[in-house]
Order: sequence, then structure tokens, then C-alpha cells
Amino acid sequence: MSEYQYYEFQAIDRPLTPEQMQEVRSYSTRARITRASFVNDYSWGSFKGDPDGWMEKYFDTFLYYANWGTHILKLRLPARLLDLKTARQYCVGDSAYAWEKGGNVILSFGCDEDDGEWVEGEEQLSPLLPVRAELARGDLRALYLGWLLCVQNHELDDEDAEPPVPPGLGQLGGSLDEFANFLCIDGDLLDVAAEASEVLGEAQLSREEVHAWVTGLPSGEKDDILTGLIVEEDLARATELLQRFLKQRSGAHDGSGTQAARRTVGELLEAAETRAEERRQAEARKRDEEAECRKRQAEIARAEFLDQIAGQQLKLWARIEGLIATKQPKRYDEAVKLLIDLRDLAQREGKDDKFRMRIETIHAVHARKPSFLERLGKAGL
Repeated sequence: MSEYQYYEFQAIDRPLTPEQMQEVRSYSTRARITRASFVNDYSWGSFKGDPDGWMEKYFDTFLYYANWGTHILKLRLPARLLDLKTARQYCVGDSAYAWEKGGNVILSFGCDEDDGEWVEGEEQLSPLLPVRAELARGDLRALYLGWLLCVQNHELDDEDAEPPVPPGLGQLGGSLDEFANFLCIDGDLLDVAAEASEVLGEAQLSREEVHAWVTGLPSGEKDDILTGLIVEEDLARATELLQRFLKQRSGAHDGSGTQAARRTVGELLEAAETRAEERRQAEARKRDEEAECRKRQAEIARAEFLDQIAGQQLKLWARIEGLIATKQPKRYDEAVKLLIDLRDLAQREGKDDKFRMRIETIHAVHARKPSFLERLGKAGL
């Protein structure tokens, strides 16, 4: 299998300057570079830059994939949208960790697991981009998924307590489903974790409600925000406003969800294994039931077929003799199949002895046909 590595960076809140584009171009002559992205893949060699350094300086998102199973996703958010203390409640191991640089919090999620085929091509990051937007709005489910990945990879002690469980963990959908699959998070572990998660309420925005809230903001603050959007092209300012509005509307101080009794890592792993065993048993029962159903259907079909050939024994015996006389392997197979039909019919009619005598005669008459006799032996005749 040839080597394949894929690198994709995207700038979301603020596009690259011409100087920054020249800087990243110096690392690769063949990369696809725009004001908002850097994309390259390698079948030989590797990326010459430092992904962490580039996240600190240039980009808001980064995706890496290697066809030996390594998956990495990095996200950068302004610290005013996600503070490092909150991030580090969840990013606590090698599989998920966080740091702060230049007023930004950078998150890194990674796993090493061969989870199937990867479709090569550009824009692999696109399905995961909404994960960052949801974090910026105060939705911490992606952080909890990162913590679950640390649990799954046994990077925590069994006695460690879980962080606050965000609402909607059992309602992932869309990009968060993609994110969980990208990190190869065990479905049983996720289902167990979601049992302690509150249902996520509707978050549709009302234009009238937002307008009334914006009207109440100080005019100087609004002027500063608009200036930043126009001059600095800083989209994070708009996201910050949205997060403030959502928190005020919900009355929440953070997006960490329920403060119910925390489970330990050991309890979650044990519950996940119990759930997995119950699922395996249920799947085994279903397979057994389906096999039994197929068996019954086959028995019914067999009985109907035997009904059709009942009374045709003389004709079938003659047909068998003719097939054997051809001395052709394919005809031997046809003859054996017909003999099985006659055996089953004889068993159903209580004429086993008569059938056995006919078989003994066939063995004696065709004793010099080893290929045919071998077929009879394999068929139990």
C-alpha cells in the first residue's frame, strides 16, 4: 500500500494577508493556496511546516489524515469565545489537548485507528467546519467528545470524574456525527455518556428578539464592532455577539450543561462494556431468529418440492441411470441431486429400506466409477 498524507488548513475569522500567503507558499510550490486555505497531499515526503505553529499564526482549522489510520483535527477560537480553563476541563490527554497563544485557544484532537477507506480529494475539512462554529456559539459537545476519546484510549484514571455533560449529547447529527466518526469514538461509550445529557432545546433566532437586544447595546460598542468587521474582516466579532445573545437569552453562564452527579471514568467504561455485551447478545438473538426463519422457509419450500415429485419415482430412477451412464462429472452431480430428492421423499413416506436397497444396487453396478462413488460418499449416500 502506498503512503498517503493529506493536509488542509482554513482561515475562517480573518483571511490571510498577501505577506502571509507568501510565507506559507515558501513551504510548498505545489500546494493549493488561497486567502482562506492551504491544501496539499503527499505520497512521498511530508509537510515541511509545523501545524501547531501555523495554527497559532495563520489558520483557524486544520485537518490531517494518513492512510495508516492517523486522524487529526485542530481548531482555533478567540479566547473571548472559548476560554482555556473551560477547554482544559475536557481536553485532558494526548488525544485531546488545548493551549493558548496570542489571545486564541487552540484545540487538538487526534486518533490512530484504521477505520476504513478514505476518499482522497480536496475539501475534506468542509464537513467538520461547523464543529468550530458550534463551539464558538457556546456548544461544548465537541469538547466532551474529545474527553470521551481520552477515556476510550485509557489516558485517564478510573477514579477521574467526568466534566460537565453538555445538553444534546444524544442528538449529535450533522457535523458532530462526522466529528465522532472522524475520531472513531466507540458508539456504546457515546450512548452511555449521552444518558446523562439533557435534551437540547430549539435555538432558532427571532429577528425581532435579536433586533431588540442589539438596540440595547451601547452605540460605541456597536461602532467598534462594525469597524472591526469592515476594516479587519474579523468575523469572530459577530460570533462573539451571537454567543452573548444566546447566553443572555438562555440565562446560562456557560455551555457546560447539567451539573448532575458526575460519573467516573471507570463507571463509564464499565457501563459501555455492559451495553456492548447486551448489544452483542441482542444481535446474536436476531441472527439466530433470522436463521431459524430461513430454516423454516427452506423446510416449507422443500416440502412443497417433494409434494411435486411424489409419484414420479420410476421416472426419476430412470433419469438417474441415464445420467450415470454418460460418465460425465456434471451429469454425476445431477444424478446425486436427484438421489437426494428420492432419499428425502422415501424418508417422508417411510420407505427407507426400499431406497437403501436401490442405492446398494447402484454401488454394486457402478463400482468401477470412483468419481461417481466419491460423490455419493460426500452426499451421505
